[in-house]
Amino acid sequence: MKRFLAINILFCLVLFGCRRQTPLVYNVNKSDELREYESESIRESQFEESLEQQKEMEEAESMASEQAAVWTKKIPNKTPVRVKGVYVSAKVAGSGTMQKIIDGVDATEVNAVVIDILDDKGRIEYAMSGDLIASIGSVEETIPDIGALMATLKAHSIYTIARVVTFRDPYLETVKPEWMNHNGDGTVFHDNSGMAWVDPYNREAWEYKVQVAEQCADVGFDEIQFDYVRFCTEKGMNNVVYPAEETQGMDKTEIIAEFIKYASDRLADKNVFMSADVFGTIIGSYVDTISVGQDYAAMAGAVDYMCPMIYPSHYGNGNFGLDVPDIHPYEAILGACNASKKDLSLDFNAGVHQARVRPWLQGFTASYLSNYIHYGPSEIRQEIQAVYDSGYDEWLIWNASNEYQWDGFLTDEAAAAEDAQIAAKREAAVQAAIAESESEMESIEASKAEESRAIEAAKAETAVPDTAAAQG
Repeated sequence: MKRFLAINILFCLVLFGCRRQTPLVYNVNKSDELREYESESIRESQFEESLEQQKEMEEAESMASEQAAVWTKKIPNKTPVRVKGVYVSAKVAGSGTMQKIIDGVDATEVNAVVIDILDDKGRIEYAMSGDLIASIGSVEETIPDIGALMATLKAHSIYTIARVVTFRDPYLETVKPEWMNHNGDGTVFHDNSGMAWVDPYNREAWEYKVQVAEQCADVGFDEIQFDYVRFCTEKGMNNVVYPAEETQGMDKTEIIAEFIKYASDRLADKNVFMSADVFGTIIGSYVDTISVGQDYAAMAGAVDYMCPMIYPSHYGNGNFGLDVPDIHPYEAILGACNASKKDLSLDFNAGVHQARVRPWLQGFTASYLSNYIHYGPSEIRQEIQAVYDSGYDEWLIWNASNEYQWDGFLTDEAAAAEDAQIAAKREAAVQAAIAESESEMESIEASKAEESRAIEAAKAETAVPDTAAAQG
C-alpha cells in the first residue's frame, strides 16, 4: 500500500513539473545584414500601410468635395401664387395708361403683370443706385416713381414680375465693348437688326445683370424673369470666337445653366422667385437646344418657373401634326405643353427640385405670316383651355403693344367655377386611369390563372396511363 502511494505521489510531481516547464527559447545569432533586411522590411510595410491610409483619406476627401460641389436649388421662403398674367411695357407702366391695365386686372381673373425693367435696348427703366450700374450709365427713368407704382400694384393685390433682358444688350456695346460677342477679326458681332449681344461667358456682365435683378427685388417685385438668357442664333454667329481660356471647356448649354444657377443663388438670398423665358422649340429638340444653349430640363432644375414661349405662330408648318399651327391655337398649345411635360418627366427625380411651368401664350395676330388667323378673345381662350387640359395651371399673355381684349378673360367668379370643373375633370381622369390599371391587372392575373390551369391539365393528361397500350 505504501509502495502504491509513493508511486502516485511521484507521478503527480512529474505531471506538475511538466506543466510548469518553461518553453524552450532558441537564441539565433543574426548577422548585421539580416537585421538590416528585417528593419527595411518593417519600414517598407509601415510605409505601404501609410500610403494606403493616405489614399483612403484622399478618396474620402474627394468624395466629400464632390458632394459639396453638387449644386442645390435654394427655395425662397414664400408662398407661390397661381399666376395669370399679362406683359406691360415700361412706357405703359410709367404713364397714366397703366390705370387701364389695373382696371382690367381688377375686373378679371388676371392677377399679375410682367413689367420691362431692363429692356431690349439695354436700358434700365427706373432710377437705380450702385457703383457698377452708375458707371455703365444705362438708367432711363421711363418709370418716374417706381415706389409709387409698386405701392399701387400691391394695393390691388397684383403679383409683380420684373423682366430683365439678359444677353441681348445693344447699349452695353457703347460702354463695355469688351463684354460683347466678337468676331474672329476682333469686331463686335451684330445680329440682323444691328443689335449687339453680350458674351454669355463674360462673368463681369453676369454681375451687372444680377445687380439689376437684386434691386428689382429690393423695391418689392415678387419675381424676377430673365429673358434672352441664351446665345444669339442669327446669321453670322459662326464667325463669333470664344477663347478657350474663357470657355474653360464649357459648351453653350453648360454656361447658360451656370449663369442661371449663379442668378438663382443670389435672388434666393433676396427671398424672391426667379423665372426664365425659353424658346418653345427647344423642347424635345437637341439641335435647337445646342444652338441657343437652353437645356430645358437643366434650366428647370435651377429656377422656380420655366416660361416657354409657345406662340403658335412661332412653329413651322407640320409641327404637332398641324398644317399651319397658327390657325390651330388649341391644338398647338396642347401639343407644346404635352411636349414640355414629356421632356421634364424624363429628367424627373423624386426629391430633386424641378420648376413649375408657366407658358407664354400668343395675345397678338401674326399678320406677317402668309397664312394666319386673327387672335381675339376666342383664340386666347382656346390657348388657356389647352394649358389647363395639359395639366398646367398658370399662363402669361404676350402682346407687345399691351392692347388686351379684357372680355376674353373670365371674372373671378367664373374662373372659380371653371377651376371646380377642371378639378372634377382631372379627378375623373385619375379615377379612370386607376380603374383601367386595375382592369389590366385583373386581366393579367386571369390570363396567368388560365395558363396555370392549362399547364396543370397537360401534366395530368401526361400522367394518366394508356390502358389500351398496357393491355395490348
